[in-house]
Amino acid sequence: MHAFAALLDSLIYTRGRNAKLKLIGDYLRATPDPDRGWAMAALTGDLDLPAVKPALIRALIESRVDPVLFRMSRDYVGDTAETVALLWPVPDVPPTDVTPLTVGTVVDRLMHLSRSDAPAALAAMLDRLDAEERFALLKLATGALRVGVSARLAKQALADAFGLDVEAVEEVWHGLAPPYPTLFAWAEGTGEQPTPADVPVFRPFMLAHPLEDLRVDLADYAAEWKWDGIRVQLVHVAGATRLYSRTGDDVTAAFPDVAAAFATYGVVDGELMVRGDAQGARLGEGEGEGAGSFNALQQRLGRKVVSAKMLEEAPAFVRLYDILFDGAEDLRALPWTERRARLEAFAARLDPTRFDVSSVIAAADFTALEGIRAGARDAAIEGVMLKRRDSPYVAGRRAGLWYKWKRDPLTADCVMMYAQRGNGRRSSWYSDYTFGCWTGEQAGEGELLPVGKAYQGITDQEIAQLDRFVRQHTLNRFGPVREVEKSLVLEVAFDSIHESKRHKSGLAMRFPRIARIRTDKPAAEADTLAALRKLVT
Repeated sequence: MHAFAALLDSLIYTRGRNAKLKLIGDYLRATPDPDRGWAMAALTGDLDLPAVKPALIRALIESRVDPVLFRMSRDYVGDTAETVALLWPVPDVPPTDVTPLTVGTVVDRLMHLSRSDAPAALAAMLDRLDAEERFALLKLATGALRVGVSARLAKQALADAFGLDVEAVEEVWHGLAPPYPTLFAWAEGTGEQPTPADVPVFRPFMLAHPLEDLRVDLADYAAEWKWDGIRVQLVHVAGATRLYSRTGDDVTAAFPDVAAAFATYGVVDGELMVRGDAQGARLGEGEGEGAGSFNALQQRLGRKVVSAKMLEEAPAFVRLYDILFDGAEDLRALPWTERRARLEAFAARLDPTRFDVSSVIAAADFTALEGIRAGARDAAIEGVMLKRRDSPYVAGRRAGLWYKWKRDPLTADCVMMYAQRGNGRRSSWYSDYTFGCWTGEQAGEGELLPVGKAYQGITDQEIAQLDRFVRQHTLNRFGPVREVEKSLVLEVAFDSIHESKRHKSGLAMRFPRIARIRTDKPAAEADTLAALRKLVT
């Protein structure tokens, strides 16, 4: 564990990308199997140890130190693993087993634990480690590394360390299981390169750059709607179907209805959504073309088992954007225009109640497209995609090929009601804000009810300003949360707003972020819930 702990510690305090690549590469070359494979699984988010939950860790530490001390320390530090690692007491009776723990040993032990055995086993391991190693163990167990390393960066580090093509690594990654013995055998030249031919593996998505102030010629670019669901890749190979999210997560279990309907050999890229109403609006009708809001889709996300009732009330479908493989034929090198024709032919063989093709927007020129985009406020539309007609399908963002042109956000003036400390480097600042609007017919009438929570959109200087306000205007404390004087107005930007039975206000914002601090505006002039309901789509 010592080497892995040293790696995490170094990554936390290393900012440069190249320096992080070297740290990971050096570790992978120096560390034997299976430790390096399990480390890669942890760094890429592919390690699942269900027996260890945050509640278990809290119970263990609170049985050993003053619970109030732990909670106050956790509140200040902002990270449970770091707090527990530092507070964990030296055991009264030294452990009899002093054999150094390895990553492989730890993972094997935790992976085969029952819920009842987990507390004693985890405590025994923590007793044998120093603070740095305890931190690494807890990060490994919970899967929340937060060391500034993305899955792509970890794979790039592996590729660089062994002279591999990172795209080839990505190509086979999701067909392999931790601790990746075949991958490391290939990397070291002792085994053959894994092939994705016989398993439904994930291929990296092609992504878009923000359009910003650029204007493009529609003779060179095609325009499509950008739909507000989740981007998915559907893969059907050797009789098996998988749905992958943009990050490569397998979401097949949450959408068995879509997986069952995709039985044609190939790989396609599209937007996963649910129907627009409980009766199942037909596809291809109206601006939203039968699609429901993201709020409706969210009811099914993350579920391992989907009930028959949910399958009936929120039927899922995929709006297809592109095709990567038609059967065994790799189409990614073809220009977009040719792939589009192949996609339309491929989609004609699919169930039309589960799959359709995202339509191309008919616009004479860019000015006309601006007008069409400005008038699109359907809940299912997030903006416009602009795709160069001769572009191949390449992984990642490539300059000049695809652009995303999101619709302008909605805004509302809300009153700060509560504040909470952030995590990580924001742990000493009150940087998460809950805000509300008035229940009365007019601004300032009735009471304030929360309509959202946000921590994005503001600078460090603005966080410091809001932190001062929170500390100077606190009314009540509820653990790490402070209730504040209802006097500060925040202009909140959000993508859309929906009815929600889970919130007391009856409303839920999509992607709220702080746009401005309105010190010029009194709280009595903030918006009302009635005004927000007019924005519901």
